[in-house]
Amino acid sequence: MISKQFAGAALAGLLLAGTAVAADAPSCKTVRMFDPGWTDISSTNAIATVLLDALGYKTDIKTLSVPIGYKAIENKEIDVFLGNWMPAQQKFIDQLNAAKAAEKLKENLPDAKFTLAVPSYVADAGVKDFKDLAAHADKFEKKIYGIEAGAPANQSLQKMIKAGDFGLKDWQVIESGEQGMLSQVARAEKRQGWIVFLGWAPHPMNTKLKLTYLSGGDAYFGPNYGGATVNTLARTGWADACPNAATLFKQLSFTLDIENAMMGQITDDGKTPTDAAKSYLKAHASLIQPWLSGVTTLDGKPGLPAVKSALGL
Repeated sequence: MISKQFAGAALAGLLLAGTAVAADAPSCKTVRMFDPGWTDISSTNAIATVLLDALGYKTDIKTLSVPIGYKAIENKEIDVFLGNWMPAQQKFIDQLNAAKAAEKLKENLPDAKFTLAVPSYVADAGVKDFKDLAAHADKFEKKIYGIEAGAPANQSLQKMIKAGDFGLKDWQVIESGEQGMLSQVARAEKRQGWIVFLGWAPHPMNTKLKLTYLSGGDAYFGPNYGGATVNTLARTGWADACPNAATLFKQLSFTLDIENAMMGQITDDGKTPTDAAKSYLKAHASLIQPWLSGVTTLDGKPGLPAVKSALGL
């Protein structure tokens, strides 16, 4: 006969276990993600990868442009994306919503920004707003340095130029990857040359460069200097099929400080994203517990001890 004390303890154990999400099916082991080639998304993808690896999952991260990546979500070829910048990527969200192809799991980063910027010595010379650019067209060589081809921000700039807004009718957008653009900015800064480019936060450029964000671009980048939030998206049906992994992504959030520090380790210290993530998590172990609340390993064991063990904490 089972004692009342034993029965009560067993019931309490069952209730406590009920706070954890059921272990995922083996088919959930691989989480497919994408990276547009942006250091901030490489950083957040790496943090997710380190946590998932410790839980018995693995990630398959494809390098895809933003338009192709969103199409891959719609085609069920990508499970999760940590880089849905809003409102800059509204067009793609509208397309996914029309196809009922994705759902928002989490706002993972508040207080981001994304708009045109200039070196501060250019701002000091009078360029502080979009409307100030045209008066100095010769110094800028009528060029705006953007990021990779197909990026929504480049498309916004091209739309602005086509419309002739701010007197920029015959200017051109120089499309390049993030690192190519920043190399061009660094070269201009060394010779005190004039350059206007896409700037954003989080990014180490905000601490490495003396830059000034331009006002006046609300119609194309939104108010508050392109103020933005970054969301976590999942393809429709993935969170229901893989609730344990989805719980991690629903709780995984970042700050500008986290991402600036991570990106600095990658771009300045030469670390791989995975090594940077491990180093950062070891130094900031208090972050891990809320991210893993109720999350188990793939085979149903407590998740937090597994991650701490993997990190040597």
